[in-house]
Amino acid sequence: MKNKNPKLTIGMCSYDDFHGTYFTIQSIRLHHSEVLDDIEFIVIDNNPKSKHGKELERFFKESLPTGTYIPFDEYTGCGVRSKLFEYANSPAVLCMDCHVLLSPGSLKRLIDYYDENPNTEDLFHGPLLWEQLENELSINNKKVKNISTHFDTVWRDGMKGRWSNHETLGYDIDDPPFEIPAQGLGLFSSRKDSWLGFNEHFREFGGEECYIHDKYRLHGRKVICLPFLRWMHRFYRPGGPPYPISTKTKVKNYIIGHMELRLPLDDLVNHFIDDQKKFTHKMIKKLMIETMKETGYLPLFENKELAKIMNPYRK
Repeated sequence: MKNKNPKLTIGMCSYDDFHGTYFTIQSIRLHHSEVLDDIEFIVIDNNPKSKHGKELERFFKESLPTGTYIPFDEYTGCGVRSKLFEYANSPAVLCMDCHVLLSPGSLKRLIDYYDENPNTEDLFHGPLLWEQLENELSINNKKVKNISTHFDTVWRDGMKGRWSNHETLGYDIDDPPFEIPAQGLGLFSSRKDSWLGFNEHFREFGGEECYIHDKYRLHGRKVICLPFLRWMHRFYRPGGPPYPISTKTKVKNYIIGHMELRLPLDDLVNHFIDDQKKFTHKMIKKLMIETMKETGYLPLFENKELAKIMNPYRK
């Protein structure tokens, strides 16, 4: 029997990752039993006709009748996660990748936090634990912090965002919450009614990190790290990503996000042309024009010379 009044929805999107989804859910059921009466599970399967998809549906029917399995293959991508908020039956949602493990006690403290802050409109994250599961490592006789409390919003290796850590906060679960620039979206949380959503035109993988954080700040809200909300992400993937992924689509997602939020495109263009050397001005201009036609958004540039080069009305 499903929980009639859950306080927290734990939502995941899965694409050919039965194993990750299975162990993530079962870990929560085993190690967070104190909150089982207050949570619900919702999984959106983005490739339901595959072997993984069929087995995942069977798992829900046979072993998790209180959970909700939703097949969805209309399109793939990061934006599908917004649908988890639509289907949620609770006032708060914890959205996480289907291969994430949570620190003991973290879910109870998150539910308590929402009970104490029922009207919050902020976006919440937690510190990422790396595989060594230690706060610090000793490398060449030097102590190095081994918890990532946030993303720095810089361009690097074809994406915006670089793992970083606060100088003093986030290493003790009882540290106070603090503002951060951004964080990896393997785990994030907000109230259902205050979720601002990913752009509906996003497809495939990439472009959503830093975008959603800028969006919250542009609406006068905060992006907060909750030190008790520790999580570990499975980065190891011997078979590679199973879902559709392309650099072209990722760059277009970045363009869509920047144009929606009226952010200058200068750094984006310079990174993929000068740093990555995988695109030309003409190639990015074409993606920019496609975005204009699909969305009605207009581009913004700070550098006048670059604005001339990228002018969509000049051949």
